Amino acid sequence: MSDWTAFGRVDADGNVYVKTAEGERVVGSWQAGAPEEGLAHFARRFADLVTEVDLTEARLNSGAADPSGSLATIRRLRGSLAEAHVVGDLDALAARLDRLATLAEGKAGEARAARETARAEAVTRKTSLVEEAEKLAAESTGWKTAGDRLKEILDEWKTIRGVDKKTDGELWKRFAAARDGFTRRRGAHFATLDAQRKQAQAAKEELVVEAESLADSTDWAATANRLRELMAQWKAAPRASKEAEERLWERFRGAQDSFFSRRSEVFSARDAEQRGNLDRKQALITEAEALDVEGDPRGAQAKLREIQGQWHEAGRVPREAAASLDRRLRAVDDKVRQAMDSAWRRTEPSANPLLTQMRDQVAEAEQRLARAKAAGDAKRIREAEQALTAKRRFLELAEQAS
Repeated sequence: MSDWTAFGRVDADGNVYVKTAEGERVVGSWQAGAPEEGLAHFARRFADLVTEVDLTEARLNSGAADPSGSLATIRRLRGSLAEAHVVGDLDALAARLDRLATLAEGKAGEARAARETARAEAVTRKTSLVEEAEKLAAESTGWKTAGDRLKEILDEWKTIRGVDKKTDGELWKRFAAARDGFTRRRGAHFATLDAQRKQAQAAKEELVVEAESLADSTDWAATANRLRELMAQWKAAPRASKEAEERLWERFRGAQDSFFSRRSEVFSARDAEQRGNLDRKQALITEAEALDVEGDPRGAQAKLREIQGQWHEAGRVPREAAASLDRRLRAVDDKVRQAMDSAWRRTEPSANPLLTQMRDQVAEAEQRLARAKAAGDAKRIREAEQALTAKRRFLELAEQAS
């Protein structure tokens, strides 16, 4: 391309010629400078033309362009060469465009065949959907399932492209007729259900009345279970008319929401209280575990009794923490008991005031049991009974030994 004289020339009058196998022809005039500059100018136009051919070929080969569109572009470019105002190897470019035209024609044919195949597949798919819809319309009594399937068929129908207008119109008429037929049969069926709807309304009104009567209950577990049973009965019952169904459901749901909201508030308050009790018991167990049992067993015993009294007054804690805290407190109690037993064995029976102290402890345990029974706290009663039994046993052993 740098030797422009191979494809063109500029005569003395400034006329620019391009050279082809058929001879020379004028493509323009150059008066602005040297002949070489004129040839370079028209050669750049030729380069632009080549670039357009390159892009068309690249898009055709990559599949990014419609072969028919590429073929039209190639034919346009090929037809423009005879009058193109350029300087370059027009013969080679023409031969190249002829080859590209052949390639594009082949790809266009393949595309047409692919479209025809796709059209046939689309017709087959839509025909299959129509036949399924016609069968549902004629035979199905599963109204909801069949209705949902017809909707799915319609959605799938809308996604199928490539069917010619006439065939598509004929298939659509069949589908629409099937859907209309199904709708008429379903309507006739549900027309017979009015009496059942009235019965369903009466049954659900009874459920609503009972649910509303339970809305203010404080028997949390039993009421929650009963409301769940009522919900199961509601779901199992036939539907009333739409207006009655909505009205009754609002009342039924309102009664449920009222009860469960109150229960949630009570449980939240109880949980908050139990978390506070947990903090208090954790502080008490820390204090108990820090007692100087070995150095001052009697003082440790007295302090532990105070802690145990505060422990029972602290109240309930979350279930997952109760067992661990009780084990830790029993461990401290066992440690104190062992220390007191060791101290008692080291003392002369006649000089041992432990018997008096143990009798006092039995009396105190009896009082604690009485308080627990008066409070009606089953857990405190159980713990107090266990403590009293243990203290009485230790007292018996101590009195026998003395």
